[in-house]
Amino acid sequence: MSELYPNETELDERDGRYLRKAIGWSHAARRRGNRPFGAVVVSAAGEVLAEAYCNSAETGDVTGHAETNAVRALAERKLSREELAGATIYSSGEPCVMCAGAIFWSNIGRVVFGIDAERLRLFRGEHADQRDAELSCRDVFRASPHAIECIGPALVDEATAAHVGAWKG
Repeated sequence: MSELYPNETELDERDGRYLRKAIGWSHAARRRGNRPFGAVVVSAAGEVLAEAYCNSAETGDVTGHAETNAVRALAERKLSREELAGATIYSSGEPCVMCAGAIFWSNIGRVVFGIDAERLRLFRGEHADQRDAELSCRDVFRASPHAIECIGPALVDEATAAHVGAWKG
C-alpha cells in the first residue's frame, strides 16, 4: 500500500492489467474533450466484453458516463444474467450513483475502481456543474439483493493523472 494513499487496495496482476486499461480510456476521454473516465468489463474467463469512456461532452448526453456506456455495449452481446454476475467492471474512478445503479441493474457482480469519489471531489471543486451526489457506490451496492463485490481505490496515482488540470479551478 502507498503511504500517500493509506486506503489504497493492492491488486493482483489481472485486476491491475484491466484497471490500467480503464485508466487508458480515461485519458482517451480527456483527449476528446470529455471528463476523464474509462471503463472495461471483463468476463470471469478473462474475455473483454466491453470498453468505454465518458463521452457526455461530445454527445451532449449527460448519462454518457464510462460505466453506463460500457453497460449499454453489453446489451448488444445478449449475455445471460449468470454470465454478467461473474463479470467485473473496471472503472478509472469510483462509480457515481447513476453508474452504480446501472451496474446493479446489469447484474455485474464485481467492481474494481481507481480514484475514489472523495479524491475526485478535490479536483471537481465546488462548481455546481461538477458536483456529484455524495453517496458512495458501496452504499448503492449494499442495498442490492444480490452481492456486488467492490474493490478500490486502487492504482490511485495512475488513476489520478488524467484528472490533473482537467477540471475547472
